[in-house]
Amino acid sequence: MNDDDVAHDGAGPGAARGAAPARGAGPASGAPGDGEPTDGHARFLADAKARGVEVEVAERGRAHSLEEAAANLGIEPRDIVKSLVVKRSDGSFLFALIPGDRQISWPKLRKLVGVNKLSMPPAGVALEATGYERGTITPLGSTTAWPVWADSSISGRISLGAGVHGRSAFVDSGQLFAALGASVADISDPA
Repeated sequence: MNDDDVAHDGAGPGAARGAAPARGAGPASGAPGDGEPTDGHARFLADAKARGVEVEVAERGRAHSLEEAAANLGIEPRDIVKSLVVKRSDGSFLFALIPGDRQISWPKLRKLVGVNKLSMPPAGVALEATGYERGTITPLGSTTAWPVWADSSISGRISLGAGVHGRSAFVDSGQLFAALGASVADISDPA
């Protein structure tokens, strides 16, 4: 994978091979002390509900790559949207939502944001900024509501992180972007 903060999260019923809708809206399965907040999935669901974003959660098992997550669910990598945490030079952050088959375009994003420097923070810094471990990151339920930039190539029903490893969430991209107040622009390049 080309980007570090990848939400390997994926597909819906009918399209998924072996994936079943998640039962219940309980907390994430991570045990305290293992590096993953135990309330990540519950935060995700609560924020989606509060914003009026309809989500469908599917179990897909842990995946070691975006391609593996897509294969587990019977979807294409482009159907998974990566939620990338980007650090500004002033210490604040933003989310960049990028299709799974593309990578962030640093020159495009810097120009749109109006800064000379942006970077991908280390995993621990991303966790502190969002409350989510890499592979589970999503703007929904983030412990801080950072600005969201979404790539203009994203459309229709998409899959993204659900706040916990092994689960994927499906949402309508237009509904999600509107609920998050996302800025939509060309911020990616082919991988």
